[in-house]
Amino acid sequence: MAESEEEVDVLVQRVVKDITNAFKRNPNIDEIGVIPCPEARYNRSPIVLVENKLGVESWCVKFLLPYVHNKLLLYRQRKHWLDREALVDITCTLLLLNPDFTTAWNVRKELLQSGVLNPEKDLYLGKLALTKFPKSPETWIHRRWVLQQILRQFSAVSCGRKLQDEVEQADANRSQLLSDNLARTLHQEMKVCSDAACRYPSNYNAWSHRIWVLQHMAKGNVKVFYDELSSMRLWVSMHVSDHSGFHYRQFLLKELITELSQTSASSNNSSPLHQSSSSPHHHSQAQANGELTESEAVCDDERQLRLANVLHLFHQEMELCSDLIQSFPGHETLWSHRRHVIYLWHQWRREDQFHYLSSNGNSESAQHIDGDPGLPKANAQGSGDQGDGVKGQKHVSEAMDVDGMSLPDPRDSKRLKRGVLVPSPSALPSEHSFVTGVLDSCCNPEQRRFAVAYKKWLDTILGQEP
Repeated sequence: MAESEEEVDVLVQRVVKDITNAFKRNPNIDEIGVIPCPEARYNRSPIVLVENKLGVESWCVKFLLPYVHNKLLLYRQRKHWLDREALVDITCTLLLLNPDFTTAWNVRKELLQSGVLNPEKDLYLGKLALTKFPKSPETWIHRRWVLQQILRQFSAVSCGRKLQDEVEQADANRSQLLSDNLARTLHQEMKVCSDAACRYPSNYNAWSHRIWVLQHMAKGNVKVFYDELSSMRLWVSMHVSDHSGFHYRQFLLKELITELSQTSASSNNSSPLHQSSSSPHHHSQAQANGELTESEAVCDDERQLRLANVLHLFHQEMELCSDLIQSFPGHETLWSHRRHVIYLWHQWRREDQFHYLSSNGNSESAQHIDGDPGLPKANAQGSGDQGDGVKGQKHVSEAMDVDGMSLPDPRDSKRLKRGVLVPSPSALPSEHSFVTGVLDSCCNPEQRRFAVAYKKWLDTILGQEP
């Protein structure tokens, strides 16, 4: 028995060394796997390297995994000493076979903090582990920890630039290098998440990590969010039942709408319109003439552009959702996504109207919008209230019909005529028409059930009638 244990130790040590040498021979390995092989047929290494694929014959895993596991536990219990190079090799082998072993990741954290490892090497190891275990929660958690270290380095350099003017050029070069590295890391993380999502359907861990990366590494970067939304269009078209993928798309829509709204709000608050008026007499005279001041005109143009961008987002999303529902009947994920988009639309419309009317001093109209966002505003004050108000201004009661909401009539302002008109998302009547068309043409019982449930949701939750 003693000889058998010694032989196993020699075998396992050789396998660990073979894995290390494989990475040295080919640093571009992009996938790992276990090769079904019940027993050793030839006197050769069980590590197989073909092109950029690394395979481990299954017969040796039952010896290899317990060996490296026990070695690492003895080291943590201070019963066995391992040098840093041996720790790197053992943890690498262990995590490729069992990436959910938290102790191994913790050891690598210590090695990274001591400077033995660099963050890119640990991200690379995690990427390989995810090709075999795409849902491994410990691997995703460790990736976030490593990314936080990279972000701290970037923040430290940014602070250093402000404190040391004499080395401004050197710090600028280093900051640019780290900025490029950060952008490259962001692109790589998106690729890793996409690959993991393709390998395991509804991979919640991968999509949650992708959201975290955007929130911490691309916050406020509208271009990145637009690119993600565009690239996800093909992905969701090929994975129409993946709830997690559509949830990620909903996150992108919400973030884009928020960023566009905040940009408009900040520009309005910083404009002279929201500061102390330099010429109140001129402002009131312009109101009496039905015209807008220069600052109001700029703010109104910005709002028109922002409104056009948001409307375009909703229009494209509803168009995509309609195409997928009609092309792939009977998928609940698509109907749930459509429901969420309609909800976002009503929520944004309500907030946008409230901010717009509040910023223009129309507090009464702003309070009316605080009700059900879906209900068209009835003519509660009668036809007599549609006349001219004080100083020739009209009340905002005649409205442009966009999904049943009340937007100010473009005739109320000469500047509004310059706005860009963009096709709006489906109005509620057209939503009912869409559902009715699906019910009339579909033969799929699941599709019919989802359509009926969606129609009931429109009527009850949003308080709409067809």
